[in-house]
Amino acid sequence: MSQPKPSSEKSPYYDIAAKYGVEIEFRPFIKVEGIDSKEFRSQRISILEHTAIIFTSRHAIDHFFQLCKEMRIVVPDDMKYFCVTEQVALYIQKYVQYRKRKVFFGTTGKINDLLPAMTKHKNERYFVPLSDVHNDDIKNLLDEKKLHHTEGVMYRTVSNNFRSDEPFDYDLIVFFSPSGVRSLLENFPDFQQDNIAIATFGPTTAKAVRDSGLRLDLEAPTQECPSITSAIDSYISKVNKA
Repeated sequence: MSQPKPSSEKSPYYDIAAKYGVEIEFRPFIKVEGIDSKEFRSQRISILEHTAIIFTSRHAIDHFFQLCKEMRIVVPDDMKYFCVTEQVALYIQKYVQYRKRKVFFGTTGKINDLLPAMTKHKNERYFVPLSDVHNDDIKNLLDEKKLHHTEGVMYRTVSNNFRSDEPFDYDLIVFFSPSGVRSLLENFPDFQQDNIAIATFGPTTAKAVRDSGLRLDLEAPTQECPSITSAIDSYISKVNKA
């Protein structure tokens, strides 16, 4: 699994391991790094010109407040925060007193879920911290609603390097982002897939695998398998029967 180990022992991954007697190793292929203040300033963005922040992840929260600290920016107490989920919203407590802030959050994890709340505050000036790898979905949605907004890169996704002596012997590799696929090929430029199965979650990750000339053996979500764990469960079951 090209992502960190689950924090809960009740993860469905462990159920799959117990059900089929397989070994699951969690090895992140990518990591997130913040940019420095010099690089951020080159984007000519003034955070204090904004009255609301849109957070799409905990990474965005970490690097927003870290950069503010580095640049000695005191975020006003009346700053509003719009978060894609309650989990992301609660993470703000790491940096500010949550109960004193105006925090709004969605339930689906998608920016569309926040649009009703944002349109009710259409006079706010929104800032969106982003990764260097992003699309224009948020920008286009905010433009469509005629909301004043600015997007700024505050962190980047980079490959996690494998040690030269690190074993790489897997039957199935699961990717969750195009960056993970890129990391595989950067770490192992002579990678031969052979009998190694590749699984992906999300259409952009599946496209990255195909565009790299690799064989995609299973993907999610689908109508039959809405989650990556259900897709893996189904795949192992079919392989064992064969």
